[in-house]
Amino acid sequence: MDDYEDDEENMWEGGHDGGDSPEEDEEDEEEKLAAQQECLELFSCKDYIMEPGVFSTLKRFLQAGGSPEKVVEMLSDNYTAVAQTVNLLAEWLIQAGVDIKIVQEMVENHLKTMIMKHFDPKKADSIFTDEGETPSWLAEMIEFPTWRELFYKLAEEYPDCLMLNFTVKLISDAGYQGEITSVSTACHQIEVFSRVLRTSITGMLEGGEETITKNLPEFTKMVCHGEHTYLYSQVLMHILAQEIKGGSNIRRLCQELQKSAQAREMDVTPITLALSGAAAYPRACQALSSMLSRNALNPADITILYKMYMEMNPPPVDLIRVPTFLELLIDALFKPLSRVNPEHKPKYIFVLSYAASVTEVYKKGQRKSINKDELKPTTQALERVQSLCAENKSSSELISDINTLFLNIKFPVIAFGVLRWVDYTVSDSSYFKLNTDQTPLHLVLIDEIVTNHVLLHQPALDLFVRVFESSFEDLEVLFRLELKKAVLDRMVHLFSRGFVIPVVTYIKNCLDKQDTDISLIRHFVTEFTSFASSPFYAGHVTCAYWCTPISDK
Repeated sequence: MDDYEDDEENMWEGGHDGGDSPEEDEEDEEEKLAAQQECLELFSCKDYIMEPGVFSTLKRFLQAGGSPEKVVEMLSDNYTAVAQTVNLLAEWLIQAGVDIKIVQEMVENHLKTMIMKHFDPKKADSIFTDEGETPSWLAEMIEFPTWRELFYKLAEEYPDCLMLNFTVKLISDAGYQGEITSVSTACHQIEVFSRVLRTSITGMLEGGEETITKNLPEFTKMVCHGEHTYLYSQVLMHILAQEIKGGSNIRRLCQELQKSAQAREMDVTPITLALSGAAAYPRACQALSSMLSRNALNPADITILYKMYMEMNPPPVDLIRVPTFLELLIDALFKPLSRVNPEHKPKYIFVLSYAASVTEVYKKGQRKSINKDELKPTTQALERVQSLCAENKSSSELISDINTLFLNIKFPVIAFGVLRWVDYTVSDSSYFKLNTDQTPLHLVLIDEIVTNHVLLHQPALDLFVRVFESSFEDLEVLFRLELKKAVLDRMVHLFSRGFVIPVVTYIKNCLDKQDTDISLIRHFVTEFTSFASSPFYAGHVTCAYWCTPISDK
């Protein structure tokens, strides 16, 4: 209170000295009365003594000639001790036997709810304006995960609040940038965004496929917040992708971002082509841009690419290795009932084969050599398999061609195309009505794909899950069960090829949700144990995940 006494003493010393006119004295007196009235209104608020600005208000009131006794009276009369009452109730609950952590969570959750409900961004910004520096309590709050989470939610709801933007930067500076990947506010601050981007990329590269799958949705949401964040991220990762170590993983993230941006209806085609060096090949750039922007192939544009890649000095192969473009080619060639002009089909096949099989060697940014050794075998194999798939044969009719399919499925691009073809085929509602085989040949083809291509394990499992979870209402109950057992057998084979955790997790979830016939779960366990070479390993996994719940039932 020494400061206030000094201020009050200075105020009295600097009072009327007889030099001012009566009008000026009257105006000065009115200003003081108005200031006193404003301060009195604040003092009349409940628990105003607990507000951060109480001292500045008190100083202003005394300087305006207010009575100290009046201040003490109003602050004490309006003191209801809400915070202290909460603390007292919390102590009573703890003494009554409630765990201290539960009590703390109750208080914090209720306080978070009230803050979210009554938060006023203008008042929050005024805190910084009044104090002129970072409040000490704010630095203390960001040390706790509970309050950091609150700031993240508030920042999402009030992106223009200066106080919240500053708080997000404080959190980033404190080393918690890994937590704020979902905060759109971070996308408006280049320093914070760069820090979060670096942390996210590092975490996904070090964590492997499981971490990428888990964090990719939030990561793409942050990067695709706007065109500026997308462009900045893609340029940065494009540079990193040039590195020999880890470059392919970075390139994969770039492609995932591109897919996510297109799913959000963002036109990122110019950025994609610019980063792939398409500017040096305007005709190829125009052809690709036209198809990618419309998300549809065009025979005229395919012809342009075909002629350019048939030349002695073709454009870089990375130019046509755009995932969206490759997906369009696969669908055009392997989707049943796809209408591709027979005259143009060889061009489609050549462009896809070129993208899948040709490799290039670069040194100091210059292309030194092009390896086309696999181009002709890939093109011939693709022509043979595509013609078989286009005939849309039934399982019995495909038996005579099974050797051809098995031989050519060893090519990765053909395996992916056949998998896509099988997916379209078995997704037809009439497929299983007309197919009486206990194990349809189309599903057996996936076993061969799984055996030869590790990278297609997840798409294969996704297909099995869709078939397994289909209702098949038009089929007889017994045939329906046999069909699902055949699908489970395919999952066991997938398990045997090293895709363990995803398969086990899915079956465990089926058991936990209790929406799957228990005989099917038991069938999977039986087939799994017969496959496992180690009795200890099989018994350990089976007992840990399934045997106890099944026996209980």
